[in-house]
Amino acid sequence: MRPLFFLIFKNMFADEAVIFVKGGNGGNGCVSFRREKYVPHGGPDGGNGGKGGDVIFSVSGKIDTLLDLTSRVKHIAENGAHGKGSTKRGRDGKDLIIDLPRGTIVKDKESGRVLKDMSTVDKSIVIARGGRGGRGNKYFASSINQVPRQAEKGKQGEERWLILELKLLADVGLIGMPNAGKSTLLSRLSAARPKIADYPFTTLQPQLGIVEVENYRRFVMADIPGLIEGAHRGIGLGDEFLRHIERTKLLVHILDVSPLSTLKPWDAYFIIRNELKLYNPKLTEKKEIVIVNKMDLLDTEAGNECIQTIEEKISKPVCPVSMVTGRNIVTLLSKIVSTLDEIQTKSCEFLCG
Repeated sequence: MRPLFFLIFKNMFADEAVIFVKGGNGGNGCVSFRREKYVPHGGPDGGNGGKGGDVIFSVSGKIDTLLDLTSRVKHIAENGAHGKGSTKRGRDGKDLIIDLPRGTIVKDKESGRVLKDMSTVDKSIVIARGGRGGRGNKYFASSINQVPRQAEKGKQGEERWLILELKLLADVGLIGMPNAGKSTLLSRLSAARPKIADYPFTTLQPQLGIVEVENYRRFVMADIPGLIEGAHRGIGLGDEFLRHIERTKLLVHILDVSPLSTLKPWDAYFIIRNELKLYNPKLTEKKEIVIVNKMDLLDTEAGNECIQTIEEKISKPVCPVSMVTGRNIVTLLSKIVSTLDEIQTKSCEFLCG
């Protein structure tokens, strides 16, 4: 099975933004009286003010980061125009449409409550409504108040501070200690080209790659920057990117068996699993494939003993690979595809009862 390769990643990435949104204010109503040559008594003819514009969030498939929103904090829709004489209504303010990448969580900053999960392309919501326009004095005319001299002011538009969090929508999430080989695997299976070096923390932001296999099958793989012990508390980079694992269907856990590694592979495995549990216990319930990387650095006998020991320690089967030589990469890809199919089948059975 020969994979075809495609690319979907950016050099600049932002997955969180704090912004202020405000709907436009409604226009004021007008106080006016008719002044026409052949209308001796005239009368009130003040028009209503226009409605303020709404602030609308819309999901776009053309962007995959919140970078544009980090450079601008305040987003305010246009105000409605004031009413005029001759019962002329003020023009409504233009709506302000803000494009968000798919997978954005919208939270209220003050309460922390989740307002909306923007997970579907072309989905849109009004996040801050514009104020209603004020009524002109024409509205207040009656048999007992034939010359009203009052009009309403327009209502203020809704305003709120919001936290936007982007959770990548990937099928497969690559996890493991820094320098375990996550970026190398992503570059092997897709056209993504993350930075790769022989020192830890070379990946400073999540990378996405689309892997296409035979029969026009494809899935999205995400390289999550290296987790370390204490990541859920903000140590290292993990606390910034653990959220991206929440939406993956499958975790591919990469262990490093290099003689230069400072941790035993099974110790590294349990450290990462514990960090997932402490961040969100549901993460440990996800399907997981464990692979052992850098097998090219061990001879055959030492490699077999290492694999046997790891499987005994973690009580799970592992897949030995070498990112450098390509050993078992095709086998791993086949296992990923079959596991995704299994997850999809179980999901359909659950939904169908």
